[in-house]
Amino acid sequence: MSDLQISRPERWGVPFAADMHDDEVERLMSISLFSQIDQSKFSGKIPLSGILKNDSRLLKCSHGEIIVRKGDWGNSAFFLLSGSVRVEIEPGREGMPPEVLGRAPVKRKSFFEALKQLWSRPRHTEVRNLSTYTSGSNAGIKGKGSDTRVFLQDFSRVVERYKTTKMDAVEFFGEQSALGRIERTATVFADGECELLEIRWQGIRDLMSRVEWLRDRVDDRFRAYGLRAFLRTSPYFEHLEADDDATPEVKQRLEVLSTKVMKKAEFKSYGSYDKVDRFTKLVEAGNATDLAHESMIAQEGDYPYGVMLVRSGIVRVSHQYNNGHKTVSYLTPGQAFGVDEITAGWRDGKPVHLQYSARAVGYATVIVIPTAVFEEAVLEELLAGGVSKLSDPSLFSLQHEAATTATGEIDPGLLEFLVERRLVNGTATMLIDLDRCTRCDDCVRACAAAHDNSPRFLRHGPIHDKYMVANACMHCADPVCMIQCPTGAIHRNIQGGEVVINDATCVGCTACANNCPYDAIRMVQIRDPNGNPVYPTHTSQPGKMDTDELLPIIPTMKEWEPIIKATKCDLCADQNTGPACQNACPHDALVRLNLGDYKTATDWLKT
Repeated sequence: MSDLQISRPERWGVPFAADMHDDEVERLMSISLFSQIDQSKFSGKIPLSGILKNDSRLLKCSHGEIIVRKGDWGNSAFFLLSGSVRVEIEPGREGMPPEVLGRAPVKRKSFFEALKQLWSRPRHTEVRNLSTYTSGSNAGIKGKGSDTRVFLQDFSRVVERYKTTKMDAVEFFGEQSALGRIERTATVFADGECELLEIRWQGIRDLMSRVEWLRDRVDDRFRAYGLRAFLRTSPYFEHLEADDDATPEVKQRLEVLSTKVMKKAEFKSYGSYDKVDRFTKLVEAGNATDLAHESMIAQEGDYPYGVMLVRSGIVRVSHQYNNGHKTVSYLTPGQAFGVDEITAGWRDGKPVHLQYSARAVGYATVIVIPTAVFEEAVLEELLAGGVSKLSDPSLFSLQHEAATTATGEIDPGLLEFLVERRLVNGTATMLIDLDRCTRCDDCVRACAAAHDNSPRFLRHGPIHDKYMVANACMHCADPVCMIQCPTGAIHRNIQGGEVVINDATCVGCTACANNCPYDAIRMVQIRDPNGNPVYPTHTSQPGKMDTDELLPIIPTMKEWEPIIKATKCDLCADQNTGPACQNACPHDALVRLNLGDYKTATDWLKT
């Protein structure tokens, strides 16, 4: 037995910011925002001062600095302590274009441009046109490494052109994205000098559990702005939005039902995402089969107290099997759990217990609609007059979500492999049938041809039976790679949904590569057309080009090292024909598959 001992992991073993000192915490405790909070409601293990010191950090932003961008993924909320910020309103209508926010707009290549790339590729890999790094857009960059920030260069013109509203201290924002692990819904930037307190979602969660006014405020804002939009996307609740030609009586009835759903709905979160690679460690350690590491959302055999709509994350559906558990399905955002049992109980007039358990794979958030409310607003409204009113009657067929899996349409071992490694998070997962694959490398060559002689994926990865999941970006539904990017260089393309990287604003901080649990992002040294490494300005290294004037906006963490950038698969977003790798496979052995769509995945896996 080893005598080696280590400290037990603590809640605050890794603070949000290492430079949050006691004097700053004392100052925060003295301002009205926190001085009025009853500290007796906090436990000794998690005091208010501890949350401020370990779960938060202070940010000082200057005029025009972008604080959050629409479309970014975030795990923190912001309290505005002093100064003011501007929030983009109506971002869905002629919102700020990508270049204003420090992103690169995706432009499709013409037929001749796509043809030209076959013979005009650079001789060296990772070659860059250095002139593209000159500052010519509406956004600039300042700072270095992880402290880099994007700012609006023409602030007054942006404010005049796009609809914004001013927010003054003391106010908070960003809590819905942080708690729900969903993308930011609007862009916020500093309107002059301001100071903000950024709190990661764990701290927000603990504050809400003890501070009633904050909990009520967050809850009210979610019901006012987020819940209705979310319910509109659900096939179970879309009928609550009355058609324009509906009678006044129908509109009034649906509004009453909609209001009742909004008031009674509950927002809940399960699991932990302190470490984004936690689930891969569990798989490697062999701890997956007992499922004890996954938070229980609803347990088999219990009475369904409500329908649970997955808002973010992945939910495992399983049932007891011998002495363990067997995965029969998985749910992704927008899908529901408990509908079948509640529907059967409503039809038969007696309760039907849950036939399956639901667990959070990593971290998941759900919206719970109480059983009685669901019965009144959905079942009585849609089913009382006949299922012909439904756009998809199978939504109410008993156990439709899990029954197809249980019939053996997909190998249970493969399903467990995909869910346990959270590969079902991918909307464009590269799946290779190794029985069909002849290792001809046409896929890799096609990828290189489409990306200036720089392949963007590696043809290896985890394998189950005859299937391999390649280390290519899966363009996840929940892209944790975005969370810590300081400039928003890695972002989701608003038009196509692909997760892409703006090479011009990537500062090489490695945050995205470190956060990606699938080893799909690589850091590379960029090169000039002659194949020489590119160095930052004001350095003298062998082989460095004499192009200092072209590199003023590329800050790096270490001035004496060559510049590095993050690269990954962009799903050939600029190619009209789609992913080159899939198109080039002569044996149909490779496919880019949305594993969140269970039916589509099953259809391909059965072929």
